[in-house]
Amino acid sequence: MKIQSIALAIGILIANFVFGQDITGQWNGVLKVQGTQLRIVFNINKAENGFSSTMDSPDQHAKGIPVTSTSFENQTLKLAVSNLKIEYEGILDKSNIIVGNFKQGGQSFPLNLSRETVEKEKLVRPQEPVKPYPYYEEEVTFENTKAGITLAGTLTLPKKEGVFPAVILISGSGPQNRDEELMGHKPFLVLSDFLTKNGIAVLRFDDRGTAASKGDFKTATTPDFATDVNAGVAYLLSRKEINKKKIGLIGHSEGGIIAPMVASASKDVAFIVLLAGTGISGDKLLLLQQELIGKASGISDADLQKAKINNSGAFELVAKSTSVEQLKTDLTSYIKQVLKDSPNAQKPESMSDDDFVKLQVNQIANPWMIYFIKYNPTIALEKVKCPVLAINGEKDLQVPPKVNLEAIKGALAKGGNKKVTTIELPNLNHLFQECKTGSPAEYATIEQTFSPLALAEILKWIQVRTK
Repeated sequence: MKIQSIALAIGILIANFVFGQDITGQWNGVLKVQGTQLRIVFNINKAENGFSSTMDSPDQHAKGIPVTSTSFENQTLKLAVSNLKIEYEGILDKSNIIVGNFKQGGQSFPLNLSRETVEKEKLVRPQEPVKPYPYYEEEVTFENTKAGITLAGTLTLPKKEGVFPAVILISGSGPQNRDEELMGHKPFLVLSDFLTKNGIAVLRFDDRGTAASKGDFKTATTPDFATDVNAGVAYLLSRKEINKKKIGLIGHSEGGIIAPMVASASKDVAFIVLLAGTGISGDKLLLLQQELIGKASGISDADLQKAKINNSGAFELVAKSTSVEQLKTDLTSYIKQVLKDSPNAQKPESMSDDDFVKLQVNQIANPWMIYFIKYNPTIALEKVKCPVLAINGEKDLQVPPKVNLEAIKGALAKGGNKKVTTIELPNLNHLFQECKTGSPAEYATIEQTFSPLALAEILKWIQVRTK
């Protein structure tokens, strides 16, 4: 009996210790979203009526974000940042770890929190170059006088002294830094390193409003980004190390739309390389993307057909629009009707219909998307007179190769350009990685950043143009 009583007492003490733990202080975690790792820090303090908190996102240089509500009951921590639509809920376990989920915009991601500082998982990226590089590297800035902004980037030269052919790298859609960093990869760093080692100078720069470049990314459209590239060309023309008759552009994805825009209006561009560039209008491309990625994700043909009909209707409204405010009104009515007609339509469970409609409208009715949906790349392609290499991956689900390469080739031919090479490389995805399915879900899991075969094809073609 005495032994049992002692055991019981110890049990009570342990229970009181576990369930009475202090939740205040700093809690650290790493949020993993589509191959990107973001450190998250919650700072919890005692308040007069419970708790108060702030949130830090060190990798986004955000600190002291007010947390709207904080509660800790029965070992369950709940946090909410209402203006960012962030919710966190986790359970404190016996090892002093909070096991939970981070929700934002209707999506949920696992996020465990610890008292200890948590480091991001080191990704294996064997192709990324390591300093010191066997070539000259310089941090540079240049002015886009038309937009009144300063852009920042890196210029790499095969040697510090000399005169070299050069290329400007143009990133895809979304705010990208000079390395086009996404999904844990740095494609432009790898491409720049490879080309510079092989005698080509390379200028790569942060998109406007991103990293060290000034300006507002959110209000910019594709033609605005084209003026940034024009500024880059002007900068290279000012450098004594650059052969002014051998300046080319290499554009990836949306960059493959921008490069023809610039080349069609500039005599200073000697050649362009389109990496997964598009040759069809934005509305058609988006519908193809959704179908192919949907199939790869296991969505049924019936659901894909419904989505295609619904999205086509939304894109038609964009195509006919002349006023952003009227477009928002029309899209709101249209999407509400779609939800009414399709009560089983997929949407986040935690999101109300009104919030879902607002989210969809804002994603479509913004300056960049409106322009993209309406724009047909053949307009600029028909005016390009310099040599063009268009290269796509066979398993690219974002810019399907056959239809886009045919459209690019056709538009250039219509304009009388015979200096055209189109290549479809087997087994490569949108990022030019060797892959299994081509699905964007694979990007972060693949160690390879840029296929050596693709790199070799690009270099071989450029060397012929710059010899």
